[in-house]
Amino acid sequence: MALVNVVNMMVLDNPTAFLNPFQFEITFECLQELEEDLEWKVVYVGSAESSEHDQVLDEILVGPVPVGINKFVLQAEPPDPRRIPPNDIIGVTVVLVTCAYREREFVRIGYYVNNEYSGEYDEETGPPKPIELGKVTRMILADKPRVTRFAIPWNGQENADASNGQVETEDAHVMNGQGAKSDEQLMEEDPLIEEEEEEEEEEDGDE
Repeated sequence: MALVNVVNMMVLDNPTAFLNPFQFEITFECLQELEEDLEWKVVYVGSAESSEHDQVLDEILVGPVPVGINKFVLQAEPPDPRRIPPNDIIGVTVVLVTCAYREREFVRIGYYVNNEYSGEYDEETGPPKPIELGKVTRMILADKPRVTRFAIPWNGQENADASNGQVETEDAHVMNGQGAKSDEQLMEEDPLIEEEEEEEEEEDGDE
């Protein structure tokens, strides 16, 4: 069982200019006293073609963490455009917020990011190059996060699943800026969840 659970995450200052910082208001619950700090990280995916263009925008330690509900704002500087392929500055990409304990990642929350050029340009030729970054707007799709959780050992308590880094759960659209969604909303919006439930019903019928 995870000792830390992310309850909600709100994307602040969204939409905003490309060169403005990322801001996430994170609410998480700690179920038991932790021996070490939590490591939070913000990663910007610069290109879908290669992870070489990924950028760690910020990395902070939070602790000591009291038992109960905790809330803080995680702010990270924008990505360095010089490290992004020119053709990938405009368009859709991903930003990740991760948390690790004792250098073991146990939750990863991903958001789609849409960068649009707000200036005038010929639609046939596209925005001018080099891109005028001051005219680029960043929009995070805050209502559709992708949450992945990993089983890890907590406070020295090893187990088979944690040792193997097994994925505990993987949910789409679990949280948004307004809070958690209901199971009915999840089924309507995420066909993966509906398919899994249908398979379970078929197995019950076979029995």
